[in-house]
Amino acid sequence: MEQTTSPRGVVQAAVAMILVGTLTAVSAAIARYPVYGGQAVRYAVAALILLAVARLRERAAGRRPAGPPPPGHGTGRPRSRPTLREWALIIALAATGLAGFNICIVEGTRHTTPAMIGTVVGAVPVLLAVVAPLAERRRPTPRLVAAAVVVALGAAAANGLGGGSLTGLLLALGALAGEMAFSLLAVPLLPRLGPVRVSAYSAAAAAPMLLAVGLLVDGTAVVRTPTPGEVAGFTYLAIVVTVGAFVLWYDALGRIGADRAGLFAGLIPVSAAVTTMVLGLGTPSRAELAGSLLVGCGVAAGLGGGAASRRANGAAGEARADGGAGERASATGDPSAVAVTPSADQGQVRVGDASCS
Repeated sequence: MEQTTSPRGVVQAAVAMILVGTLTAVSAAIARYPVYGGQAVRYAVAALILLAVARLRERAAGRRPAGPPPPGHGTGRPRSRPTLREWALIIALAATGLAGFNICIVEGTRHTTPAMIGTVVGAVPVLLAVVAPLAERRRPTPRLVAAAVVVALGAAAANGLGGGSLTGLLLALGALAGEMAFSLLAVPLLPRLGPVRVSAYSAAAAAPMLLAVGLLVDGTAVVRTPTPGEVAGFTYLAIVVTVGAFVLWYDALGRIGADRAGLFAGLIPVSAAVTTMVLGLGTPSRAELAGSLLVGCGVAAGLGGGAASRRANGAAGEARADGGAGERASATGDPSAVAVTPSADQGQVRVGDASCS
């Protein structure tokens, strides 16, 4: 499955992170509900919805003629169950990118400010721009790394720096690691399972993990009957932020790659500020406006290399085609044939070849 700078992947990555950014304002509706029990319910409901969607999609695919699947969607026919290796990756993804991330965020706010956590987690674009290519055995793109630095600085400005204890900083770093794992551990799963099933399995695995933590922290009060406002909040979190954003994000990873998609993580604080303003809960500060501008400039700079990348990939494809034709002609004894050999890897990436350990 080749990754490209497809407009669809770009839009999906942007929309996914914008939806995640709305979580900040919506969380006010569920602030009094036991946090770990609430997250467990959120992921359980989302998993049921995602599994139902996956089943419907597979039934529909079974009635269509077999053919090559679209990028980022795995096979178009009904899929077999995950292998043991895939289950291990799914459990690791759920433990780090979902349950672990939430635990670090919740506990971190007890030792430091949300602004500090947001600033640390804002480094995700930079790390993905470096780590994702290395995991796929290719060199990081200098332009993309530089753009990611601008995005991270913008996210830090939008969040504000804040302060806190060493424990708070370590928990913020744990949240950063969880955010990285949320993307990197999914990459090898996407070609065969597709974004819907990866989202469904990881959410289903995270629910009991968070419920277990909730039992340790809150005891029998881990869950209770929610109020109408809390029902509305959890419905939004389950359907829009979990089902919608997860599927959009994972599909975008398969289309444009984790390093390029990571740029859009900088939109989270921007979306949070805009949502807060739209709901009448506050007005963006000058720092938030300046940070939003930096994020926009960084994303634009990172995506600006897309046209050049497509031209390079196209040239590489033509060179390979010419080389293949030359070799075939040479084999038939055509003296006018000239074999052309591509000079180097032109930056094409196959997700299926990537490995994350």
